[in-house]
Amino acid sequence: MASTISFSVAWFSHNLFLMAASSAFMAILVRAIYNLFLSPLSAIPGPWYAAVSDFWITTHVLRLQQCKIIQELFEIYGPVVRIGPNKVVFRDLSTTRNVYSVHKFDKSPYYKGLLTNDNDHAMTTLEHAPHSIRRKGYAPHYTPSNVAQFQSEMHEVTLELVKTMEAMSGGGPLECLAVFRHLMVDVVVSSSYGYRLGAVSKWAVDVEDPLSTAINDFPKRGIIFVSGRVYEMRAQMNAGKIGESDKVPMLQRLLRYRYAATNQLMPDHDIISECMGHMIAGSDTTSTSLSYFFWELSRRADIMKKLQAELDEAMPDAGVIPDLSVLQELPYLNAFIKEGLRLYGAAPSALERVVPSSTSKNGASDDVFDLMGYGVPAGTIVSTQAWSMHRDASIFSSPDTFLPERWLPSTSSAETLARMSYHMMPFGTGTRTCGGMNLAQAMMKITVSSIARNFDIVSPPETNERSMDIRDSFVVFPAAMECRLMFNPRHK
Repeated sequence: MASTISFSVAWFSHNLFLMAASSAFMAILVRAIYNLFLSPLSAIPGPWYAAVSDFWITTHVLRLQQCKIIQELFEIYGPVVRIGPNKVVFRDLSTTRNVYSVHKFDKSPYYKGLLTNDNDHAMTTLEHAPHSIRRKGYAPHYTPSNVAQFQSEMHEVTLELVKTMEAMSGGGPLECLAVFRHLMVDVVVSSSYGYRLGAVSKWAVDVEDPLSTAINDFPKRGIIFVSGRVYEMRAQMNAGKIGESDKVPMLQRLLRYRYAATNQLMPDHDIISECMGHMIAGSDTTSTSLSYFFWELSRRADIMKKLQAELDEAMPDAGVIPDLSVLQELPYLNAFIKEGLRLYGAAPSALERVVPSSTSKNGASDDVFDLMGYGVPAGTIVSTQAWSMHRDASIFSSPDTFLPERWLPSTSSAETLARMSYHMMPFGTGTRTCGGMNLAQAMMKITVSSIARNFDIVSPPETNERSMDIRDSFVVFPAAMECRLMFNPRHK
């Protein structure tokens, strides 16, 4: 009797499993058929397997090659491609303006993966309206005129780095990602907190600064550091120890900032997460781009000679950095940096936005967005990426070639220069453009001019096309996870 019952239970369980498996298979099949043939996105070109599941694009994300595979799809299918059941990418200037500037679509939930202390900062705030409120707290800090107020701090730490590199010459290659990360952490901390961290000084004596380590270690260490600065500066402000000045650190602005809707001061947890977000975004990104800039100089003697000739004239004293107003007028320096940002901007990945539900003027529901002739329903994730906008062969001749001359008025017409500039988005685009863009560009000009004026850059054998091949995980980095270069002092 017991064996009969056991057999019946086993038979029932087996058949129940088969029924469940069959139902699951049918559900997957129905969903696949819908995605392929019945979805509103089914008319958009792209690989059929991408329409069925997100698995295909996820494999490329995990392989750190999403930017490159999307670029390949554009070359095969044209400027609009479906890369997932609910994801569409495009490469079109007009559509870019509509999505990011005119309609100001909200960000996708992807950005929540960039939280720093389990709390939103500007980059992770998905909706446009609350982001705008947050941005107003720090935007005045990054205006060109205010960034210029911090030139003395930028010059001081950069010249300290130059002297340290001179002292280390002959001792083998330097790992540039670490070198320039320390530099940028010093600059960001100075401008954000009015506080001299001394990261470059520590690097010079082979002491790793906690805030300059790999970004994965930053959140737990950063919370302690930033929290300390917040409480310290508030205490000084309350005690009346901080007077009026033209040079106002970002933290001081945030401590005084009130949310317009409530007239309440920005709470501590928002200030801390905002400061941490700025430090992360301002350190590893710029250090990566600078490393690629100098790698290009190491393998392009023709470019290095042209750049050094211009700098020798503009900087007769190699130990004195000109004012930003002077650097901004140097044609080849600025052309070099523009071309560097075109190919080596640190954040060239897809900027995901969500098509919103909307209402037309007559009150009728109008939940379909016209994306280059394709009707894209509300809830669809749409995006473009700087990687592809910067490598559009119809805009940039020889798009994979590093060619600063393309940005010179003597080489390109005004119309060509304008068209190229419109397609540049190394710091994002629209209303969510990187807030620290002006600070980053200032430091690129200062660092490139100072180091190229003082050194010849040489690549050791281990730093080559293979080791420097770009990998992307929203931000980019070399395949070898390092960039070793030698900086040989020039005869001044």
